[in-house]
Amino acid sequence: MKVDFWQLSRDPVEKVVALIAQRVLGAGERLLVVSKDAAQRKAISDELWKAGPESFLANGEASAVGAAEQPVLLSEAVEALNTASHIIFADGEYREPAGFARVFLLFDDTSLEAARATWRGLDASEDMERAYFAQEDGKWVKKA
Repeated sequence: MKVDFWQLSRDPVEKVVALIAQRVLGAGERLLVVSKDAAQRKAISDELWKAGPESFLANGEASAVGAAEQPVLLSEAVEALNTASHIIFADGEYREPAGFARVFLLFDDTSLEAARATWRGLDASEDMERAYFAQEDGKWVKKA
């Protein structure tokens, strides 16, 4: 499993989720976005829909009818009703991501120490590849 740590500095979480979602869906995969904050999930959903009819990213809440068909599923729980292979922890809180091929932990200054603790906690995990990304001049750069 790959675990990517993305430190937010310039762009808001909803824009970063949309960027990652475009890449995941472009690769023919499905995505689960987890946040315990309903308002944050709503902002993410709005950002995913707002690109327009040619490039919108279809999504829905896990509690809604048809959740299993959504290419991007928004939830407060780590439960891939849509059979997602990728998961984003949008609220900066890491949870056990069993069964996912790739994990994205998005964090900012308020969750920096928790992200560092998670990084250290994953040191002993076998079959796990970690990476750390930060923004430089508007681009995402792999730092570690």
